[in-house]
Amino acid sequence: MGHTLFGALGLFSLNILLYCGHAQDALLHIEPNWSPLFTGEKVSFICDSREGNDTDWNYSFSRNDHLFTTNRTENRYKSSSLTRGDSGEYQCVADHKIRPVTRESNKVSLTVSGESVTLHCRHGDQRKEKNADFYKDKTLIEMDTNHQHTHEITISLMSDGSSYKCRFKDKESEIEYLKCVPRPVLTVSPSWTSPGDSVTLTCSVEPPSAGWRFFWYKAVPDMSSTNNYYTFELLAGGTTGTEQDSYILHGQTHTAGYKCRAERGDPVFYTQYSDVKFVWSGGVNPAASLTVSPHRLQHFSTESLSLICEGNSAEWRVKKADEDGFVLPCSYWGEMTGSTCNTDTRASSGVYWCESETQSSNAANITIHNPEEAASSSVFLVPLVVGLVSGVLLIILLLLFLRRYRKSE
Repeated sequence: MGHTLFGALGLFSLNILLYCGHAQDALLHIEPNWSPLFTGEKVSFICDSREGNDTDWNYSFSRNDHLFTTNRTENRYKSSSLTRGDSGEYQCVADHKIRPVTRESNKVSLTVSGESVTLHCRHGDQRKEKNADFYKDKTLIEMDTNHQHTHEITISLMSDGSSYKCRFKDKESEIEYLKCVPRPVLTVSPSWTSPGDSVTLTCSVEPPSAGWRFFWYKAVPDMSSTNNYYTFELLAGGTTGTEQDSYILHGQTHTAGYKCRAERGDPVFYTQYSDVKFVWSGGVNPAASLTVSPHRLQHFSTESLSLICEGNSAEWRVKKADEDGFVLPCSYWGEMTGSTCNTDTRASSGVYWCESETQSSNAANITIHNPEEAASSSVFLVPLVVGLVSGVLLIILLLLFLRRYRKSE
């Protein structure tokens, strides 16, 4: 009798606890659980009532204590494309459909990273000072009053589908359509090679997070393009990507450009492509070679400079990568005649190389010095030397005079 009464009282007490909502809390988790997530990705919020059948409950979800969906019969809420505004603390509440039981979940923090990018604008004709104005959807957002050949602004991207444009007084230039997705950074090591060296490509997505697969591409010159574009081909064995963020090239023999991209999730979320990074070859390849005339790597801007391409191709073009990483063809700073690029005073320091549809040559890191600087240096140097020599002669004469004076005494 006593045991029966005790058992009945225990069952009654358990029912009271359940009906008053003191049962075990619900559990909220997010899939995928990568941190951080990026704008444009999608996630699912899953609320586990941790008792019985999930269909016996209604579910509500909140962000920063503000409900954004209520009385859902399904314990899963799938987000639309995330924005930075979706960052915050999330929580779910499960209400039993029959019993007066409410269960609150744990709070889960969600961080959504957007991206700040720098827009670059460059005029093709560098012989004259130019100024560039930047427009967002045809609205002026920044003016350049410094008359620079290059101009840049940094903007914080949002998922607004905006297009950006830079405009000079005599021309305008479209800037690539910008999406609010991360752009990986590709690094190459070493950047200068000898024939047969191995090269490691590394693709980094910032801030670091899990779940990425990486795809690797090689630049192929498009000789049919008047704008000197490249097409990009997946590297051998790269159709399914790699889980590792690095890729080793064995036996690098010539100059070549590479880029990478990453993806993850279902549906698949793609990053932007990285900027192109070049691996420079210092070794001469008989199938494609560059000769610099005069035969040296130090030149003055007033000198004529010829870059001669030779090898197994009927069509060549000469390229230059400047100190800022911009890649420009011969027509921007010289004139291409056959397989030779003859430069004028627009030539500047950078890495020069030849390329055809199937071959790239050795590269030459050429430094162009200003004469004006040399002339101005000599203007200051000559008086300095004359002054020093005169001072030394004056001291010698003074010593001789003192010596003769003492002898006469």
